[in-house]
Amino acid sequence: MQNIRSLFIALAGITVFAALALFTVSLTLAVGGILTVLMVGRAISLRMKPAPVRAKANGQREMRVWNDGRGTIIDL
Repeated sequence: MQNIRSLFIALAGITVFAALALFTVSLTLAVGGILTVLMVGRAISLRMKPAPVRAKANGQREMRVWNDGRGTIIDL
């Protein structure tokens, strides 16, 4: 009877340890996935950030020339 009780306690301990290990791994993967999604979203949002445009109060338009890294842009 003592051996059966010891075996049951040992199996219960192993089961609890395995459950806690599985919970820790799943929690680590969930946090890692959330951080990955946030980092990818931030990288995409920074890449899609528009260049600032300056508006002038007077009605005259002047030619603007700038280089966006992919080529020269001339705004007439």
